[in-house]
Amino acid sequence: MSGTRILCLGAGEGWHAKQLRTAAADLGCRLALASYETLRSSISDHGLRVACEAGAIADFDVVLTRTMPAGSLEQITFRLATLHALSPGSPLSPGSLRSSGSPARVIPIVNSPRGLEIAIDKFATLGVVAGLGYAVPETTVVQSRGEAIDAFRALGGDCVVKPIFGGEGRGVMRISDPELAWYTFSTLEKLDAVCYVQRFVPPGGRDTRLLVIGDEVLGVRRTSSRDFRTNVAGGGRCESIRVSESNRTMALKICQQIGLKFASVDLIDDDESSGRVVEVNGIPGWKGAQQVITESIADRLVNLLIREASPIIGAVG
Repeated sequence: MSGTRILCLGAGEGWHAKQLRTAAADLGCRLALASYETLRSSISDHGLRVACEAGAIADFDVVLTRTMPAGSLEQITFRLATLHALSPGSPLSPGSLRSSGSPARVIPIVNSPRGLEIAIDKFATLGVVAGLGYAVPETTVVQSRGEAIDAFRALGGDCVVKPIFGGEGRGVMRISDPELAWYTFSTLEKLDAVCYVQRFVPPGGRDTRLLVIGDEVLGVRRTSSRDFRTNVAGGGRCESIRVSESNRTMALKICQQIGLKFASVDLIDDDESSGRVVEVNGIPGWKGAQQVITESIADRLVNLLIREASPIIGAVG
């Protein structure tokens, strides 16, 4: 639908923002960027008003959520509460969002705040995936050094330790030395961090990313000759692959269960099985994938946003 007004929260300027701007312009849409830090809200007898540096949220037809920056507990809670308030079915009532001189509106959000809350939590995500019957790496999360050491031993003494929040391989370590494990878990305990301990799945350095865009699933094979992680710089290789029907069904089912419409489902190779789901990313990047996929991923994403906005625009019209 030409003229769809898209607000992209948290994209910032850069490669992804440029891709989205180009796709929106090509498809006749208007796209604005805004940071989460500029979100502001007020509530009165006239209902809820939410705005940001790009203007009133009610002046847009659909919101795309991108990376939310770090902040205090209060800041993160407020940003998520604001997204929840914008969502269809909000307890604040579907007709409560207004802009000056405009009728009340409901704004579709891709991805939903509830979906983001689950996807950002690696342990919660694995729980959903395992509950659907799909294979995951054996994982234990504890809150003390002693319990982490016990988990390290129980998981074979060769483990991956990672932040429960985070992405792009940051803070992810493979530990097979008991002394290093002791120091690592001691540091995490002092930082009041949880210890996310996961059995290492050999051979390492190979995985498959299933990029979900609505009901489409694109496949990318990633390998690294230098690291067990495939999403770190140096030595990495990426290629487009055909997605099997079983993997397509799995990716769509996982995303539907979590509440994601634009996401990636990552499977690591397993010498003993057909692969294990290690993570679901609710704010996926696609720069690497775009290098090996001919079609514009940004075009497909903007088309998804247009489809999400269409019923709302039709109802208002």
